[in-house]
Amino acid sequence: MAVAAAAPQLGNLLPLWSVLPFAVMLLAIAVLPLVVGKHWDPNLNKAILSALLGAPVAIWTATLDPAAVVHAGGEYLAFILLLGALFVISGGIVIRGTLAGTPGENAIVLGIGAVLASIIGTTGASMLLIRPLVRANSIRLRKAHVFVFFIFIVANGGGLLTPMGDPPLFLGFLRGVPFTWTLRLWPEWLFVNGALLILFYIVDSTIFRREDLSRPGDLDRIAVEHQVPISIAGKHNLLFLAGVMGVLAGAGTLDLPRVVQDAGIVLMIVLSWVTTPKALRVENGFTWHPIAEVAALFAGIFATMIPALAILNAHGAELGLQHPWQYFWASGALSSFLDNAPTYLTFASAASGAVGTNAEDLGQLLRTARGAALLAAICMGSVFMGANTYIGNGPNFMVKAIAERSGVRMPGFFRYMGYSVAILIPLFVAVTWVFLL
Repeated sequence: MAVAAAAPQLGNLLPLWSVLPFAVMLLAIAVLPLVVGKHWDPNLNKAILSALLGAPVAIWTATLDPAAVVHAGGEYLAFILLLGALFVISGGIVIRGTLAGTPGENAIVLGIGAVLASIIGTTGASMLLIRPLVRANSIRLRKAHVFVFFIFIVANGGGLLTPMGDPPLFLGFLRGVPFTWTLRLWPEWLFVNGALLILFYIVDSTIFRREDLSRPGDLDRIAVEHQVPISIAGKHNLLFLAGVMGVLAGAGTLDLPRVVQDAGIVLMIVLSWVTTPKALRVENGFTWHPIAEVAALFAGIFATMIPALAILNAHGAELGLQHPWQYFWASGALSSFLDNAPTYLTFASAASGAVGTNAEDLGQLLRTARGAALLAAICMGSVFMGANTYIGNGPNFMVKAIAERSGVRMPGFFRYMGYSVAILIPLFVAVTWVFLL
């Protein structure tokens, strides 16, 4: 997700109860689909909820610190533009071929996505691969687990290796962390994504065999029905994906104004839209509903979390964290529910204070073994634990929305957290034991 940080001074002015609208927003996202599902589906109703909860918070905080609200609005715009660009551009790329929805081929797609996530970002990789995976599993009766693991791996865990992988790492690059430094985290990346791929293959194989027994011969027809040579239509859109990454890297390296970055991303959207045949988007099942849903909900999330982030920024250094595993779990827990980019910055600043370096230059943390260990733990917590909830990282909700629009019955907010508690938390305990103690 993008940055939506507020000035620390605001955090000293706000009472703790000011985070209540944010808590209500999260509760509404979790409960309303279960209680009033028919009325929840229209994006207009989601926008109304965001306005009712977010507008009062934005107006109130603007009376205390107008710059914080302006900053949050600018970051929301940048966030939606980036997601929108990757959504539109990837929607013009059609991957055709022998994608059969078998456990082996599903695992291969997830593995490719894990690698691509660190190259074109978790959002770019998710938007590129989600539709082919949906089509490949169209004949399957039980398939929600495929897309849950997709969120775990492609939309989150795969993005650990480069600043392009996830916004927190890009933020670290802008503040002095060398571009290639996160490549040193490849053992942790391999441990988490490898474990998830193995577990996914076991789970998907078990479900696949049970389906085949209940519908003898049906699933055997998958391979025959999908005998199409692999090809990619709309390949020119790959240039526009590279263009988006180039705009982000160039804007950060050259310290260009945000309006230049936003204009560059808009240009990539326009070029993709006008140069891609409409038939390709139709073949992809492209609709505006998923990105409109994300825009409506995250408008409320960005507005209501201004107080939460401000309080965290003001008092994060007072948490008394000392060891890497503490930074891993603290940054991860907050990244599960708050924007992981400002959470990363908050704990990186706390780590800088703990080792006596300047928080404006996070590269200074790397001068000592302890500083490097703390920063590594923060990187892992911010990236990996964004998978703990649907709102932990931007592509999570988009994957859910696209899968649901394609007929997949995705788990609700709490049921999804059941998956993450059962699968991810034990894995993160293992990460702690193997790498951080």
